[in-house]
Amino acid sequence: MIAGVRPILRRVVTNAGMLLGGRTINAVLSLAYMAMAARALGVRELGVLVLIQAFAQFLGDVVKFQSWQTIIHYGAQPLAEGEVPSFQKVLRFTLVLDAASTVLGIVVGIAGSFLFAGRLGWTPQEAPSAAVFMLTIAFMVSATPVGLLRIFDRFDVMARQAALIAFLRMIGSGLALLLMPTLTGFLLAFAFGTVGSWLYLAGAAFGELRRRKLLEGFSWRGRLSEGLPGVWPFAWNTNLTTTLEVAFTHAATLMVGALVGPTPAAFWRVGRQVADAIAKPAKLMVPALYPELARLRAEQRHSAMWRLATQVGMLGGGLGVILLAISIFAGPPLLSAVMGPGFAPAATVMTWQVGAAVIGVLALPLEPMLISLGKPGLAVRVRLAVGALFLAILPLLVTRFGLIGAGAGLAAAACALALGMLWFILRENGTHRESMAAPRSPDNLEGDV
Repeated sequence: MIAGVRPILRRVVTNAGMLLGGRTINAVLSLAYMAMAARALGVRELGVLVLIQAFAQFLGDVVKFQSWQTIIHYGAQPLAEGEVPSFQKVLRFTLVLDAASTVLGIVVGIAGSFLFAGRLGWTPQEAPSAAVFMLTIAFMVSATPVGLLRIFDRFDVMARQAALIAFLRMIGSGLALLLMPTLTGFLLAFAFGTVGSWLYLAGAAFGELRRRKLLEGFSWRGRLSEGLPGVWPFAWNTNLTTTLEVAFTHAATLMVGALVGPTPAAFWRVGRQVADAIAKPAKLMVPALYPELARLRAEQRHSAMWRLATQVGMLGGGLGVILLAISIFAGPPLLSAVMGPGFAPAATVMTWQVGAAVIGVLALPLEPMLISLGKPGLAVRVRLAVGALFLAILPLLVTRFGLIGAGAGLAAAACALALGMLWFILRENGTHRESMAAPRSPDNLEGDV
Protein backbone atom coordinates (compact mmCIF):
# COMPACT_ATOMS: atom_id res chain seq x y z
CA MET A 1 0.00 0.00 0.00
CA ILE A 2 2.91 2.34 0.70
CA ALA A 3 3.91 2.57 -2.98
CA GLY A 4 0.41 3.76 -3.88
CA VAL A 5 0.04 6.35 -1.16
CA ARG A 6 -1.61 9.47 -2.58
CA PRO A 7 -0.30 13.02 -2.13
CA ILE A 8 -2.94 13.94 0.45
CA LEU A 9 -2.34 10.75 2.44
CA ARG A 10 1.36 11.52 2.39
CA ARG A 11 0.59 15.00 3.72
CA VAL A 12 -1.59 13.52 6.48
CA VAL A 13 1.17 11.11 7.48
CA THR A 14 3.81 13.85 7.29
CA ASN A 15 1.80 16.18 9.52
CA ALA A 16 1.03 13.31 11.89
CA GLY A 17 4.75 12.54 11.94
CA MET A 18 5.49 16.09 13.07
CA LEU A 19 2.97 15.74 15.87
CA LEU A 20 4.37 12.31 16.70
CA GLY A 21 7.80 13.77 17.35
CA GLY A 22 6.36 16.15 19.92
CA ARG A 23 4.02 13.56 21.40
CA THR A 24 6.80 10.99 21.71
CA ILE A 25 8.81 13.46 23.75
CA ASN A 26 5.64 14.28 25.65
CA ALA A 27 5.03 10.61 26.46
CA VAL A 28 8.57 10.03 27.71
CA LEU A 29 8.68 13.22 29.79
CA SER A 30 5.15 12.58 31.12
CA LEU A 31 6.28 9.25 32.52
CA ALA A 32 9.27 11.03 34.02
CA TYR A 33 7.29 13.69 35.89
CA MET A 34 4.62 11.19 36.91
CA ALA A 35 7.38 8.99 38.30
CA MET A 36 8.72 11.94 40.30
CA ALA A 37 5.27 12.63 41.70
CA ALA A 38 4.65 8.95 42.43
CA ARG A 39 7.86 8.51 44.38
CA ALA A 40 7.45 11.78 46.30
CA LEU A 41 3.73 11.53 47.12
CA GLY A 42 2.99 7.82 47.27
CA VAL A 43 -0.01 6.06 45.78
CA ARG A 44 -2.74 7.84 47.77
CA GLU A 45 -1.58 11.43 47.23
CA LEU A 46 -0.74 10.73 43.60
CA GLY A 47 -4.35 9.58 43.27
CA VAL A 48 -5.53 12.90 44.72
CA LEU A 49 -3.27 14.79 42.29
CA VAL A 50 -4.68 12.76 39.40
CA LEU A 51 -8.28 13.36 40.49
CA ILE A 52 -7.84 17.13 40.83
CA GLN A 53 -6.20 17.32 37.43
CA ALA A 54 -8.91 15.10 35.93
CA PHE A 55 -11.63 17.34 37.38
CA ALA A 56 -10.05 20.45 35.87
CA GLN A 57 -9.50 18.76 32.54
CA PHE A 58 -13.02 17.36 32.58
CA LEU A 59 -14.51 20.83 33.05
CA GLY A 60 -12.18 22.33 30.46
CA ASP A 61 -13.20 19.75 27.89
CA VAL A 62 -16.90 19.92 28.74
CA VAL A 63 -17.34 23.69 28.67
CA LYS A 64 -15.14 24.48 25.71
CA PHE A 65 -16.67 24.40 22.27
CA GLN A 66 -14.53 22.57 19.74
CA SER A 67 -13.78 25.87 18.03
CA TRP A 68 -10.91 24.34 16.09
CA GLN A 69 -13.41 22.21 14.16
CA THR A 70 -15.53 25.29 13.45
CA ILE A 71 -12.43 27.14 12.21
CA ILE A 72 -11.60 24.31 9.82
CA HIS A 73 -15.16 23.55 8.70
CA TYR A 74 -16.21 27.16 8.07
CA GLY A 75 -12.83 28.77 7.47
CA ALA A 76 -11.21 26.46 4.92
CA GLN A 77 -13.11 27.78 1.91
CA PRO A 78 -12.90 31.55 2.60
CA LEU A 79 -9.21 31.16 3.45
CA ALA A 80 -8.56 29.34 0.17
CA GLU A 81 -10.50 31.98 -1.79
CA GLY A 82 -8.88 34.95 -0.03
CA GLU A 83 -12.16 36.11 1.53
CA VAL A 84 -10.60 37.74 4.61
CA PRO A 85 -13.81 39.33 6.02
CA SER A 86 -15.61 35.96 5.87
CA PHE A 87 -12.70 34.25 7.60
CA GLN A 88 -12.68 36.94 10.29
CA LYS A 89 -16.34 36.24 11.05
CA VAL A 90 -15.41 32.63 11.78
CA LEU A 91 -12.52 33.80 13.96
CA ARG A 92 -14.72 36.22 15.91
CA PHE A 93 -17.30 33.50 16.53
CA THR A 94 -14.77 31.03 17.92
CA LEU A 95 -12.95 33.59 20.08
CA VAL A 96 -16.20 34.62 21.77
CA LEU A 97 -17.08 30.98 22.43
CA ASP A 98 -13.64 30.34 23.93
CA ALA A 99 -13.90 33.37 26.23
CA ALA A 100 -17.35 32.42 27.50
CA SER A 101 -16.26 28.81 28.01
CA THR A 102 -13.26 29.91 30.06
CA VAL A 103 -15.31 31.96 32.52
CA LEU A 104 -17.90 29.22 32.97
CA GLY A 105 -15.29 26.53 33.49
CA ILE A 106 -13.38 28.45 36.16
CA VAL A 107 -16.51 29.36 38.13
CA VAL A 108 -17.80 25.78 38.13
CA GLY A 109 -14.36 24.41 38.93
CA ILE A 110 -13.74 26.60 41.97
CA ALA A 111 -17.20 25.97 43.37
CA GLY A 112 -16.95 22.24 42.70
CA SER A 113 -13.57 21.97 44.44
CA PHE A 114 -15.26 22.80 47.74
CA LEU A 115 -18.71 21.32 47.15
CA PHE A 116 -17.44 17.92 46.00
CA ALA A 117 -14.51 17.62 48.39
CA GLY A 118 -14.73 14.17 49.92
CA ARG A 119 -16.90 12.84 47.10
CA LEU A 120 -14.29 13.01 44.36
CA GLY A 121 -11.37 11.75 46.42
CA TRP A 122 -9.78 14.80 48.04
CA THR A 123 -10.39 16.06 51.55
CA PRO A 124 -11.82 19.46 52.60
CA GLN A 125 -8.30 20.40 53.70
CA GLU A 126 -7.06 19.78 50.16
CA ALA A 127 -9.95 21.71 48.58
CA PRO A 128 -8.23 25.15 48.55
CA SER A 129 -5.30 23.75 46.56
CA ALA A 130 -7.75 22.15 44.16
CA ALA A 131 -9.64 25.43 43.77
CA VAL A 132 -6.48 27.35 42.89
CA PHE A 133 -5.59 24.69 40.32
CA MET A 134 -8.97 25.28 38.64
CA LEU A 135 -7.62 28.61 37.37
CA THR A 136 -5.62 26.61 34.84
CA ILE A 137 -8.90 25.87 33.02
CA ALA A 138 -8.39 29.27 31.38
CA PHE A 139 -5.31 27.84 29.68
CA MET A 140 -6.93 24.55 28.69
CA VAL A 141 -9.48 26.26 26.42
CA SER A 142 -7.15 26.71 23.44
CA ALA A 143 -9.44 25.52 20.67
CA THR A 144 -9.16 28.59 18.43
CA PRO A 145 -5.33 28.69 18.39
CA VAL A 146 -5.29 24.95 17.64
CA GLY A 147 -7.75 25.38 14.77
CA LEU A 148 -5.76 28.25 13.30
CA LEU A 149 -2.49 26.35 13.40
CA ARG A 150 -4.10 23.30 11.83
CA ILE A 151 -5.73 25.19 8.99
CA PHE A 152 -2.45 27.05 8.40
CA ASP A 153 -0.67 23.68 8.22
CA ARG A 154 1.60 24.62 11.17
CA PHE A 155 1.70 21.19 12.75
CA ASP A 156 5.34 21.82 13.65
CA VAL A 157 4.20 24.40 16.21
CA MET A 158 1.78 21.96 17.82
CA ALA A 159 4.48 19.30 17.89
CA ARG A 160 6.76 21.64 19.82
CA GLN A 161 3.89 22.64 22.12
CA ALA A 162 3.16 18.99 22.93
CA ALA A 163 6.76 18.51 23.97
CA LEU A 164 6.89 21.86 25.77
CA ILE A 165 4.02 21.16 28.19
CA ALA A 166 5.66 17.92 29.33
CA PHE A 167 9.10 19.55 29.52
CA LEU A 168 7.81 22.41 31.67
CA ARG A 169 5.95 19.98 33.94
CA MET A 170 9.07 17.88 34.31
CA ILE A 171 11.09 20.97 35.25
CA GLY A 172 8.38 22.03 37.68
CA SER A 173 8.16 18.53 39.14
CA GLY A 174 11.92 18.46 39.60
CA LEU A 175 11.76 21.74 41.53
CA ALA A 176 8.80 20.44 43.54
CA LEU A 177 10.74 17.28 44.38
CA LEU A 178 13.62 19.38 45.70
CA LEU A 179 11.81 22.34 47.26
CA MET A 180 8.17 21.38 47.93
CA PRO A 181 7.56 17.61 47.67
CA THR A 182 3.89 17.97 48.54
CA LEU A 183 0.57 17.81 46.74
CA THR A 184 0.52 21.61 46.41
CA GLY A 185 4.02 21.61 44.97
CA PHE A 186 3.17 19.17 42.21
CA LEU A 187 -0.12 20.93 41.44
CA LEU A 188 1.92 24.09 40.87
CA ALA A 189 4.31 22.11 38.66
CA PHE A 190 1.44 20.82 36.51
CA ALA A 191 -0.07 24.31 36.31
CA PHE A 192 3.29 25.74 35.21
CA GLY A 193 3.35 23.40 32.22
CA THR A 194 -0.24 24.17 31.22
CA VAL A 195 0.18 27.95 31.34
CA GLY A 196 3.57 28.03 29.62
CA SER A 197 2.56 25.80 26.73
CA TRP A 198 -0.66 27.79 26.19
CA LEU A 199 1.26 31.04 25.93
CA TYR A 200 3.50 29.50 23.28
CA LEU A 201 0.55 28.08 21.31
CA ALA A 202 -1.55 31.27 21.43
CA GLY A 203 1.46 33.44 20.56
CA ALA A 204 2.28 31.30 17.53
CA ALA A 205 -1.33 31.42 16.27
CA PHE A 206 -1.48 35.21 16.73
CA GLY A 207 1.81 35.56 14.87
CA GLU A 208 0.47 33.52 11.93
CA LEU A 209 -2.62 35.73 11.74
CA ARG A 210 -0.50 38.86 11.64
CA ARG A 211 1.94 37.41 9.12
CA ARG A 212 -0.90 36.48 6.77
CA LYS A 213 -2.56 39.89 7.33
CA LEU A 214 -5.76 38.25 8.49
CA LEU A 215 -6.28 40.71 11.36
CA GLU A 216 -6.45 43.82 9.20
CA GLY A 217 -9.91 45.31 9.50
CA PHE A 218 -10.97 42.78 12.12
CA SER A 219 -14.08 43.90 14.03
CA TRP A 220 -16.03 42.58 16.99
CA ARG A 221 -19.22 44.22 15.72
CA GLY A 222 -22.10 42.39 14.12
CA ARG A 223 -24.27 39.40 14.92
CA LEU A 224 -22.10 36.56 16.19
CA SER A 225 -23.25 33.99 13.63
CA GLU A 226 -23.57 36.45 10.74
CA GLY A 227 -22.62 34.83 7.44
CA LEU A 228 -22.18 31.41 9.06
CA PRO A 229 -25.30 29.34 8.25
CA GLY A 230 -25.78 26.39 10.57
CA VAL A 231 -22.81 27.32 12.73
CA TRP A 232 -24.65 27.07 16.06
CA PRO A 233 -25.92 23.51 15.49
CA PHE A 234 -22.47 22.55 14.23
CA ALA A 235 -20.75 24.09 17.27
CA TRP A 236 -23.16 22.47 19.73
CA ASN A 237 -22.91 19.07 18.09
CA THR A 238 -19.11 19.04 17.95
CA ASN A 239 -19.01 20.25 21.57
CA LEU A 240 -21.38 17.47 22.63
CA THR A 241 -19.30 14.92 20.75
CA THR A 242 -16.17 15.83 22.70
CA THR A 243 -18.09 16.15 25.96
CA LEU A 244 -19.28 12.59 25.54
CA GLU A 245 -15.77 11.45 24.62
CA VAL A 246 -14.63 12.78 27.99
CA ALA A 247 -16.77 10.05 29.56
CA PHE A 248 -14.13 7.58 28.38
CA THR A 249 -11.28 9.53 30.00
CA HIS A 250 -11.57 12.06 32.83
CA ALA A 251 -15.11 11.18 33.92
CA ALA A 252 -14.15 7.53 34.26
CA THR A 253 -11.15 8.49 36.40
CA LEU A 254 -13.34 10.66 38.62
CA MET A 255 -15.94 7.92 38.98
CA VAL A 256 -13.31 5.32 39.92
CA GLY A 257 -11.96 7.70 42.56
CA ALA A 258 -15.43 8.43 43.92
CA LEU A 259 -16.35 4.73 44.11
CA VAL A 260 -13.19 3.06 45.41
CA GLY A 261 -10.84 5.86 46.45
CA PRO A 262 -7.74 7.68 45.20
CA THR A 263 -5.41 4.66 45.18
CA PRO A 264 -7.33 2.70 42.51
CA ALA A 265 -7.82 5.99 40.68
CA ALA A 266 -4.04 6.35 40.57
CA PHE A 267 -3.73 2.84 39.11
CA TRP A 268 -6.42 3.65 36.52
CA ARG A 269 -4.81 6.94 35.55
CA VAL A 270 -1.31 5.50 35.27
CA GLY A 271 -2.54 2.65 33.10
CA ARG A 272 -4.56 5.02 30.95
CA GLN A 273 -1.59 7.33 30.48
CA VAL A 274 0.55 4.46 29.23
CA ALA A 275 -2.30 3.26 26.98
CA ASP A 276 -2.76 6.72 25.51
CA ALA A 277 0.99 7.04 24.92
CA ILE A 278 1.04 3.72 23.08
CA ALA A 279 -1.96 4.56 20.88
CA LYS A 280 -0.94 8.17 20.30
CA PRO A 281 1.21 7.63 17.16
CA ALA A 282 -1.76 6.32 15.19
CA LYS A 283 -4.31 8.69 16.74
CA LEU A 284 -2.23 11.68 15.73
CA MET A 285 -3.34 11.10 12.16
CA VAL A 286 -6.81 12.34 13.15
CA PRO A 287 -5.94 16.04 13.64
CA ALA A 288 -3.90 15.86 10.44
CA LEU A 289 -6.88 14.26 8.69
CA TYR A 290 -9.49 16.93 9.53
CA PRO A 291 -8.05 19.76 7.39
CA GLU A 292 -7.58 17.46 4.39
CA LEU A 293 -11.16 16.18 4.60
CA ALA A 294 -12.40 19.77 4.93
CA ARG A 295 -10.50 20.79 1.79
CA LEU A 296 -11.82 17.83 -0.17
CA ARG A 297 -15.35 18.60 1.00
CA ALA A 298 -14.97 22.24 -0.08
CA GLU A 299 -13.94 20.92 -3.53
CA GLN A 300 -16.94 18.49 -3.57
CA ARG A 301 -14.62 15.49 -3.95
CA HIS A 302 -16.61 13.06 -1.84
CA SER A 303 -15.25 9.84 -3.33
CA ALA A 304 -11.71 11.06 -2.61
CA MET A 305 -12.74 11.71 1.00
CA TRP A 306 -13.87 8.10 1.35
CA ARG A 307 -10.71 6.62 -0.11
CA LEU A 308 -8.51 8.83 2.06
CA ALA A 309 -10.42 7.83 5.21
CA THR A 310 -10.14 4.15 4.30
CA GLN A 311 -6.39 4.35 3.74
CA VAL A 312 -5.84 6.18 7.03
CA GLY A 313 -7.92 3.58 8.86
CA MET A 314 -5.88 0.73 7.39
CA LEU A 315 -2.60 2.42 8.24
CA GLY A 316 -3.71 3.27 11.77
CA GLY A 317 -5.05 -0.24 12.34
CA GLY A 318 -1.75 -1.81 11.41
CA LEU A 319 0.12 0.45 13.81
CA GLY A 320 -2.45 -0.23 16.53
CA VAL A 321 -2.01 -4.00 16.39
CA ILE A 322 1.77 -3.69 16.62
CA LEU A 323 1.52 -1.31 19.57
CA LEU A 324 -0.91 -3.62 21.38
CA ALA A 325 1.59 -6.47 21.12
CA ILE A 326 4.32 -4.22 22.48
CA SER A 327 2.16 -3.17 25.42
CA ILE A 328 1.30 -6.76 26.35
CA PHE A 329 4.94 -7.81 26.61
CA ALA A 330 6.61 -4.58 27.78
CA GLY A 331 3.81 -2.89 29.74
CA PRO A 332 3.97 -4.64 33.15
CA PRO A 333 7.75 -4.38 33.65
CA LEU A 334 7.63 -0.77 32.45
CA LEU A 335 5.17 0.22 35.17
CA SER A 336 7.19 -1.40 37.94
CA ALA A 337 10.47 0.04 36.71
CA VAL A 338 9.27 3.60 36.13
CA MET A 339 6.58 4.16 38.75
CA GLY A 340 7.81 1.82 41.46
CA PRO A 341 6.76 -1.65 42.69
CA GLY A 342 3.65 -0.21 44.35
CA PHE A 343 2.14 0.44 40.91
CA ALA A 344 2.47 -3.14 39.62
CA PRO A 345 -1.29 -3.81 40.15
CA ALA A 346 -2.02 -1.26 37.41
CA ALA A 347 -0.50 -3.56 34.77
CA THR A 348 -3.55 -5.79 34.29
CA VAL A 349 -6.08 -3.00 33.85
CA MET A 350 -3.61 -1.25 31.57
CA THR A 351 -3.89 -4.15 29.10
CA TRP A 352 -7.64 -3.59 28.82
CA GLN A 353 -7.10 0.14 28.42
CA VAL A 354 -4.60 -0.42 25.62
CA GLY A 355 -7.08 -2.77 23.95
CA ALA A 356 -9.74 -0.05 24.06
CA ALA A 357 -7.27 2.45 22.61
CA VAL A 358 -6.38 0.11 19.74
CA ILE A 359 -10.07 -0.34 18.87
CA GLY A 360 -10.28 3.46 18.72
CA VAL A 361 -7.24 3.52 16.43
CA LEU A 362 -8.84 1.03 14.04
CA ALA A 363 -11.91 3.26 13.81
CA LEU A 364 -10.14 6.61 13.89
CA PRO A 365 -11.34 7.94 10.48
CA LEU A 366 -15.05 7.37 11.20
CA GLU A 367 -15.81 10.42 13.33
CA PRO A 368 -13.77 12.88 11.21
CA MET A 369 -15.61 11.54 8.19
CA LEU A 370 -19.03 12.16 9.73
CA ILE A 371 -18.09 15.66 10.86
CA SER A 372 -16.43 16.61 7.57
CA LEU A 373 -19.54 15.47 5.71
CA GLY A 374 -21.54 17.91 7.82
CA LYS A 375 -23.16 15.22 9.97
CA PRO A 376 -21.78 15.84 13.47
CA GLY A 377 -25.19 15.08 14.95
CA LEU A 378 -24.81 11.42 14.00
CA ALA A 379 -21.55 11.18 15.92
CA VAL A 380 -23.29 12.83 18.88
CA ARG A 381 -26.06 10.23 18.84
CA VAL A 382 -23.62 7.35 18.96
CA ARG A 383 -21.48 8.91 21.68
CA LEU A 384 -24.53 9.82 23.72
CA ALA A 385 -25.89 6.28 23.65
CA VAL A 386 -22.56 4.55 24.28
CA GLY A 387 -21.34 7.11 26.83
CA ALA A 388 -24.56 7.02 28.84
CA LEU A 389 -24.55 3.20 28.90
CA PHE A 390 -20.87 3.07 29.87
CA LEU A 391 -21.25 5.49 32.76
CA ALA A 392 -24.46 3.79 33.87
CA ILE A 393 -22.86 0.36 34.22
CA LEU A 394 -19.42 1.56 35.37
CA PRO A 395 -20.39 1.65 39.09
CA LEU A 396 -21.60 -1.96 38.88
CA LEU A 397 -18.47 -3.05 37.01
CA VAL A 398 -16.14 -1.32 39.49
CA THR A 399 -17.88 -2.46 42.68
CA ARG A 400 -18.31 -6.05 41.49
CA PHE A 401 -15.17 -6.72 39.43
CA GLY A 402 -12.83 -3.91 40.45
CA LEU A 403 -10.57 -2.15 37.98
CA ILE A 404 -10.64 -5.15 35.63
CA GLY A 405 -14.37 -4.66 35.19
CA ALA A 406 -13.85 -0.98 34.40
CA GLY A 407 -11.16 -1.84 31.85
CA ALA A 408 -13.30 -4.48 30.15
CA GLY A 409 -16.22 -2.04 30.05
CA LEU A 410 -13.99 0.58 28.45
CA ALA A 411 -12.95 -1.85 25.71
CA ALA A 412 -16.57 -2.89 25.07
CA ALA A 413 -17.63 0.78 24.89
CA ALA A 414 -14.88 1.57 22.38
CA CYS A 415 -16.06 -1.33 20.20
CA ALA A 416 -19.70 -0.23 20.40
CA LEU A 417 -18.71 3.34 19.53
CA ALA A 418 -16.84 2.23 16.41
CA LEU A 419 -19.63 -0.06 15.23
CA GLY A 420 -22.27 2.61 15.81
CA MET A 421 -20.44 5.23 13.75
CA LEU A 422 -19.71 2.72 11.00
CA TRP A 423 -23.39 1.79 10.85
CA PHE A 424 -24.42 5.43 10.44
CA ILE A 425 -21.85 5.98 7.69
CA LEU A 426 -22.98 2.91 5.75
CA ARG A 427 -26.64 3.81 6.18
CA GLU A 428 -26.29 7.44 5.13
CA ASN A 429 -23.76 7.02 2.34
CA GLY A 430 -24.59 3.89 0.37
CA THR A 431 -23.69 5.53 -2.90
CA HIS A 432 -20.19 6.38 -1.66
CA ARG A 433 -19.79 2.83 -0.42
CA GLU A 434 -20.54 1.57 -3.94
CA SER A 435 -17.99 3.95 -5.48
CA MET A 436 -15.36 2.69 -3.06
CA ALA A 437 -16.07 -0.90 -4.10
CA ALA A 438 -15.71 -0.12 -7.81
CA PRO A 439 -12.28 -1.09 -9.27
CA ARG A 440 -10.10 1.89 -10.12
CA SER A 441 -6.84 2.17 -12.01
CA PRO A 442 -3.79 3.51 -10.18
CA ASP A 443 -3.74 6.58 -12.46
CA ASN A 444 -7.32 7.47 -11.61
CA LEU A 445 -6.73 6.98 -7.91
CA GLU A 446 -3.75 9.29 -8.01
CA GLY A 447 -5.81 11.94 -9.74
CA ASP A 448 -8.64 11.79 -7.21
CA VAL A 449 -6.50 11.84 -4.13
